[in-house]
Amino acid sequence: MTSSFFRVALMCTSLLGLAACSQIANTQATQSALNAPVGYETYIKTGDLFSHAHFIDIYNNDVSLGKKKKLVILFATWCSDSQRLIKQLQQSSLSQDSQLQIIAIGREENTQSLLQFQQAYNISYSLIADPDRAIYNQYANKGVPRLILLDENNQVVKTLIGEDPNSLQKVRW
Repeated sequence: MTSSFFRVALMCTSLLGLAACSQIANTQATQSALNAPVGYETYIKTGDLFSHAHFIDIYNNDVSLGKKKKLVILFATWCSDSQRLIKQLQQSSLSQDSQLQIIAIGREENTQSLLQFQQAYNISYSLIADPDRAIYNQYANKGVPRLILLDENNQVVKTLIGEDPNSLQKVRW
């Protein structure tokens, strides 16, 4: 009786494992089609109006979204992908484009950590502290860096998950 119980238990466990693998494969295929890592959700899509019209930067200045195209970056100073993206941005023509407004929002970052990051990376665009994810949670569930491209009217043109080393090459309005 004991050996037959174990055989049934082993069979059930095997079947459950196969079902779970199939579900994981389906989830991975769906995520791959969306070009997003498994479990990453974006709560804003092309054509949506961006929820924020202005922010308060690390110097306590009001940063209003102007009548330019905008690149909003959701990032974290400790994240290697975020660091790489910021370095690439600093070296790209985007950081010098007078027709582009760049706003970087530090997820779970405070003013002090962003001031240090600004000095270390020689950042000239607006940095916004988001210590409790109040801003970030309106746009995504996890994953940094995130890129949100906005047009002159603050409508979303494109969203990107910036973990790909070539993310910046996909920034096009």
